[in-house]
Parts: sequence; C-alpha cells; structure tokens
Amino acid sequence: MPKNNNKDLDTILPILPEISLDASMNFSTPVYWGVQDKDRKQFDKLMAEAKSLVTPGFFFGDNLFTWARNNSFLEDIPFKKAWEANLANASDSAIIWRRYILACSAYHCLHLSGDFTEFGVYTGTGIKTVLDYLGGTKFPKTFWGYDTFDSNPVEGHEFSEQKEGFFEKVQTRFQDYPQVKLIKGFVPDSFELGVPDSIAYMHIDLNNYKGEIAVLDSLFERVVIGGIIILDDYEWSGFYREQKQKEDQWFDKRGYRIFPLPTGQGLIIKR
Repeated sequence: MPKNNNKDLDTILPILPEISLDASMNFSTPVYWGVQDKDRKQFDKLMAEAKSLVTPGFFFGDNLFTWARNNSFLEDIPFKKAWEANLANASDSAIIWRRYILACSAYHCLHLSGDFTEFGVYTGTGIKTVLDYLGGTKFPKTFWGYDTFDSNPVEGHEFSEQKEGFFEKVQTRFQDYPQVKLIKGFVPDSFELGVPDSIAYMHIDLNNYKGEIAVLDSLFERVVIGGIIILDDYEWSGFYREQKQKEDQWFDKRGYRIFPLPTGQGLIIKR
C-alpha cells in the first residue's frame, strides 16, 4: 500500500479524547426532507414521542433516526470544532454524520500517497471541514475541488447562491489554504484545467449519474491502492436511485461492491 512520506503527520493529526463509559450523546435537528405532513406538526410530534421512548444515544436528522448509538462525531472534539466552525446553512447542521464519514475517510487517506479530490463543492464546507479537522492551514495534501459554482446543471438542485460571483465567494473561504485548487466548469471537460496524478481521497456529490460516471471513467485508475471513494447520494432513493443503478453496474464490471451506509452515502476502498 502506498504510504505518505510526511514525517510531520503525527504533529497535525487530531487526538481522540478519553470518553466516559456511562455517557450517552444525543443529536437532533429539525432539518429533514421527504415528509408528506406539509406543516410537519404531526410528524414532529410523533418523532418527539419516539425520542422519549428509545434508549439514549439517539440521532435524528438528515432523514435518519437511530438510537442506542455512540454518535462518535459528538465525542471527537477536534471534529466537532471543525464542523461547528464551518456551518454555512441549515443543511450543514443536519449532515454531521455524513461529514464525519468524510473526516474519518480523510484521516485514513492522509497516510497514503496521492491528492484529495471533491466533485460537487457547492459552498466548500465539505472540503474545509476536512481541512480544519486535519491540520487546517498545515494540511499536507493538495485538495482539488471541481464544480460549476455559478450555476447548477441538475434540474431541481439549484441554490439561490449559485449565480455570477459565487465562485469568487467560495474562493475567499480558502484564501489562507494554498493547498486548495478550485476548478470551475463541467466535468470531465474541466479536467483539462488540471487533475492530480494520483488520488488518495475522492468524494463525489454531483447529484447525477452521468457526471459521476464521467469522473470514475476518467480518474478511477488514478486512485491509489487503499484509497477511498465516497458517493454522497448512493443510498438515497427516489430521484437518486438511478445513480445507484448506474454506479452498481460500473463497479460490478470491475469486481467491486459499494458499501451502502445508513447516512445515504456509498463507500469503496480501492484495491
């Protein structure tokens, strides 16, 4: 397995604090989607009752309700600080578990050779949370971020911020992070502006299978052995189900099975 040669890596990696064996960490946010109860009053009332009936250690948010869990992201204090410092909107507060999957994957990938990549950057919160968790401005890898930024090509996924000048706004968030390379344009055409020679970490969140398959077609061979690929939408149903279908087929031809995660993500380890 390719190793990272940075001798100073231990000086920037976060240390997990000691935990109390009898503690229970709960997490709850009102941010969720796909509920037919339009004013949400009935749903919220039912969920409040459900939370009162389960064993402590519940998680409610991002369309996920679990209980009797450690909710480790709340006890990893360096991560919690990085997450809180980078909240840009209500959705960011709900997807903390997804962000922790990225953070833990990134921790693993720092020990490998190869750069970091994200496809579908939006405000840059995913990248910046990982950076700040793993050394901040001392993060030792080049991190490439690809997005159209000022527009959204996927119908129904437009955000009000995505207009002229948004790219420059996102760039400002990384003005103190010279290791971040933001590439504006449609993939794979924008790859002409630059791609890493080797990749340790790949986060794909393009909300459509054509773009995501194009990324895999172009760059999968550059992912190093032991590298991690996270598919943000893989285990979400409805609109996103076609992504699962096409990505299952793509990886099946290469002898892989995608790990479906309860967060809605999919995960692959390159071998």
